[in-house]
Amino acid sequence: MIDQLSLYIHRQASSLPHYILEQTIYALVGWIPGILGIGIRGFVYRLIMRMHGWAAIENNVRLRYANLIHLGHGAYLDQGVYLHACPDGISIDDGTIVMHGAVLHVYNFRHLPHAGIRIGKNSLVGEYSVIRGQGGVSIGDRVYTSPFTQILAVNHVFSDPNRPFVDQGITAQGIVIEDDVWLGAGSIITDGVHIGKGAIVAAGAVVTHDVDSHTVVAGVPARVVHHISPNDIQDNKLPIYFTESAEAGK
Repeated sequence: MIDQLSLYIHRQASSLPHYILEQTIYALVGWIPGILGIGIRGFVYRLIMRMHGWAAIENNVRLRYANLIHLGHGAYLDQGVYLHACPDGISIDDGTIVMHGAVLHVYNFRHLPHAGIRIGKNSLVGEYSVIRGQGGVSIGDRVYTSPFTQILAVNHVFSDPNRPFVDQGITAQGIVIEDDVWLGAGSIITDGVHIGKGAIVAAGAVVTHDVDSHTVVAGVPARVVHHISPNDIQDNKLPIYFTESAEAGK
């Protein structure tokens, strides 16, 4: 029983004192809804995690290894978000939004050398998206993932038919997604992939190889279907809408 309790705490927090402090704070203020709760957590959660400036955390957000989570100024965690930083950390930079039900999970208990999740500025992680960072996931600025996307920097080895795959270990090469990338709903990015700046991944695509900058890929497995060029602006006949900030910058 003692060994099982020790293993449970090891998978929840950096130490027993961290676990007790984090769970106490969650019980006291983690449930408080609305702007009042956001304001209180903006102060109190600094005791258990790193914040640069002010970040907004809604109620019922689950955090594990909270002392290894960093939130930049203006970062936002919606209700139902789950962040499991494990020993190698999660960093979410200024202005980035993590939407309802998203899961960011490092879960490195095999001493993998590059584990961790790093997300740049003004990005968005869509509803119910999953990012697994055992091999290391690096996401740039202004990267948008649509709902139900999966970014999986880990893979099982299954080459020996005489052994269960759970006994054959894993590979973890890592994933890099450069600035200004848009991942369509339900797309899957597999381990070892590098996606170049300004690329678009179509909804439902499964990306198993690198994607060049300013290309559109689609399909299973994903293949290039379009090269983005300035001519695309002239070809688009649909009405285009902008944010207020974009309009003001014209």
